[in-house]
Amino acid sequence: MKKIEQIMLLLTCLAIMVVSAMQRDGKIWGHDMAKTASTDTTASDSINPVTTLSDGTTVINTTTLAKDILGYVGTVPLEIHLKDGKISQVKALKNNETPEFFDEAKKLLTWWDGKTPEQALAHRPDAVSGATFSSNAIIGNVHAGLRYASAHASDTSASIAPSLTSKTVVGLIVVLMAAIIPLFFRNKTYRTIQLVLNVVVLGLWCGTFINWSLLVGYTSSGINFWASLIPIIMLVTAFVYPLFGRKDYYCINICPFGSIQDLAGKANHRKRKLSNKAIKYLRYFRQALFAALMILMLTGVSFEWMDYEVFSAFIFRSAATVVIIMAVTFVLLAIFVPRPYCRFVCPTGTLLKLAEGNR
Repeated sequence: MKKIEQIMLLLTCLAIMVVSAMQRDGKIWGHDMAKTASTDTTASDSINPVTTLSDGTTVINTTTLAKDILGYVGTVPLEIHLKDGKISQVKALKNNETPEFFDEAKKLLTWWDGKTPEQALAHRPDAVSGATFSSNAIIGNVHAGLRYASAHASDTSASIAPSLTSKTVVGLIVVLMAAIIPLFFRNKTYRTIQLVLNVVVLGLWCGTFINWSLLVGYTSSGINFWASLIPIIMLVTAFVYPLFGRKDYYCINICPFGSIQDLAGKANHRKRKLSNKAIKYLRYFRQALFAALMILMLTGVSFEWMDYEVFSAFIFRSAATVVIIMAVTFVLLAIFVPRPYCRFVCPTGTLLKLAEGNR
């Protein structure tokens, strides 16, 4: 009976994601739900991939050419401008990427300026640290657009296979360690090492973690499996492990922000003990905050709060100042109170607890 209840709660969380994706993007797993039953094409399908401006510039729009190439939370369409046989500009079109991620990845847009299509296709720039998914989506869009324009390949999707970079390999190793080793081996020294790896590799280097932007983005646009191996493993530990008795596994063993709070707590072994009454009211606050955010999201009033979860502070070079301030504040509080953000605020963690049947 308990298992059935957990499955029902998990389906409830999925329903929340579906409604949120519909409200924000009008799509579910890449399918435009607004299209009429009498047509097989969406509005985006009518976009002409190649147009010519009055000054002779050829503009390639990758909206339809690269609709299977996903960034962190969805597609990342571009306009590629070609003039006199060379790329004069690569321009980002509207997307749903988290601003902190995409602002970093946008540094790539000038990398192709002045190159011929042949030169651009022959070389691949490195992904921007901390914005790997958005970076790979930009690179994939450029290659797909140039391949289409140059008629070098009839299948533009051939350009979207992610490169197995050292960052991806190391990130996979770290997340697999966190997903497997604590199941069989418990040791304080190893745990400290794993916490450091979670923060440095998964958080600061890869910029990979579960948050609302990721969940709604995947529900809206689908998942590019090979480009999303690290977050997929995280999602398995967050939503599947609890079905087998491993509750809070992601939060305790993998989450980079949970890990940095644990590390901060190691600096002070004499924690401030909160009264049961204080803990009770703080938990009520977390639940009330979650309810308010759900109302804003499910009614379509506001989705901006997703960009202000503290996780994006790991992308510190482009994170909003208020996000960095919140993150630093909670890390400092963690020196005196165990995991204050996780226990009393985190909207993502509250969703995971809901899926597990925890309060």
